[in-house]
Amino acid sequence: MNRLGLPALLDPLATDVVGLTRALVDVPSESGAEEALADIVEAALRPLGHLVVERVGNSVVARTDLGRDERVIIAGHLDTVPAADNLPARQADDRLYGLGACDMKGGVAVALRLAATVTAPVRDITYVLYECEEIEGDRNGLHTIAGCRPELLEADLAILMEPSDAGVEAGCQGVLTADITVRGERAHTARAWRGVNAAHRAAPVLQRLADHTPERVVIDGLEYREGLNAVAVRAGVAGNVVPDTCVITVNSRFAPNRSAEEAEAYVRGLFPEREYEVDVTEVVPGALPGLGQQAVASLVRVLGAEPRPKLGWTDVARFASLGTPALNYGPGDPVLAHAAGEYVPLAQLRECEERLRNWLTP
Repeated sequence: MNRLGLPALLDPLATDVVGLTRALVDVPSESGAEEALADIVEAALRPLGHLVVERVGNSVVARTDLGRDERVIIAGHLDTVPAADNLPARQADDRLYGLGACDMKGGVAVALRLAATVTAPVRDITYVLYECEEIEGDRNGLHTIAGCRPELLEADLAILMEPSDAGVEAGCQGVLTADITVRGERAHTARAWRGVNAAHRAAPVLQRLADHTPERVVIDGLEYREGLNAVAVRAGVAGNVVPDTCVITVNSRFAPNRSAEEAEAYVRGLFPEREYEVDVTEVVPGALPGLGQQAVASLVRVLGAEPRPKLGWTDVARFASLGTPALNYGPGDPVLAHAAGEYVPLAQLRECEERLRNWLTP
């Protein structure tokens, strides 16, 4: 045990980023059950004299307060998806395997190492290690902090330690989900001519989706590829009944230059009200890449990585909604996130820590 009463591996001053990642993986923290890990993180950070540490639910916020001209947020979520027989962590072939190794305890370990060892950064830093990212948005730790302590999320730039293969993924797509309902008339299948089959009437909706050509939108030199897809088709109440209702759930991924209102108008334009019932059940805007912002450009130069567009939605959009440019930068391949065999390359853990340290120190 160390001076904090914690296993030595969980003290960021006592181990390297690989050992710290392994220790973090071995503390279960599925969404909604992050308290034990949040306790450990809080206890590890509170004795560090250069940080002001606060607890909001099961999220931990630690800040320097040096009066620098810029402030950067380094954020990572503590929770994981449910386990899939992938605990405890194991190391093999220069990789660390285990639940959350990729998404995103490797990124959290990088943040903790920086918090512990970068005591006089050239930019003030706010470390936000938060709960409930992997589940419904109203439980997300960033959402909670923004609601009760929005000043803690004020910064010139936010770095989200989401897995990005140690490259810069800027901005993110928005997402819209809608149900398109087609009506018919129920009848017994032995007398089908007495009814109108709603599933058959839905064929033009599926054809329109199949014929749709998604747009490719270039922003700050990055190409965001949009998408519009049927992800579920529901009809029928029994095997001998002509269905009177067919509901097609559509998922749209739209470029961050579209607002939520514009994205909704676009989908409704494809399925006009005079023909279809369209119920938009969710629409969340994306985040512009902001590569022209001074803090963003400075970081990209130091990282030496060619920025890529983020194809998907991440919490960079939450920061963008607060007026803070944000990007994704962390160890691990995003394709492996949530996979039973997820892993993080050891070299990427060390690389991310070193590059961020170089950017934050004189």
